Amino acid sequence: MTIDTGLTGDRSARLGLPLLQPGQAQKEMVHNEALTLLDLVLNASVVAAGVSVPPVDPVPGACWIVGAAPGGDWTGQAQAIAGWTAGGWRFAVPRAGMTAWCEDRAMLLRFDGTAWAGADIAGARIVIGGVPVVQARGAAIADVVGGSVVDDSARVTIDAILAALRNHGLIAA
Repeated sequence: MTIDTGLTGDRSARLGLPLLQPGQAQKEMVHNEALTLLDLVLNASVVAAGVSVPPVDPVPGACWIVGAAPGGDWTGQAQAIAGWTAGGWRFAVPRAGMTAWCEDRAMLLRFDGTAWAGADIAGARIVIGGVPVVQARGAAIADVVGGSVVDDSARVTIDAILAALRNHGLIAA
């Protein structure tokens, strides 16, 4: 990620935060700028994504993911996180893997190096109330076959259950 602050000088490698220099005058400005930028991107949350025109009356601390063809104060900042501060707009150019909660979509977005998209959630299992409810996919369950007396309603129901389990990826097809 690169942060566009308008400040020149050395920057941190990952977040592009401005670094203090030995003997530098007005160190508090660089320090405050770095804190402001961290506030915008650490555990990022945005009002909306894909927005190309800056809002008219933004609230300090509010952020947006800039759209592909931005205008106004956002010109040249496509895909960046734009955050409004008391000092105006600040921009963070994302790195691949960066995530942000998008309020209007109610979902986590991830930057893949080119664009923002709904993020896949990867893990070993889902635990609710201390009980694992979704874990690694189980083995396939054979379809119902044969039998001398077959209850057609039961067969239809069992087939529907198996189809739902397969559709949700809980058992192999």
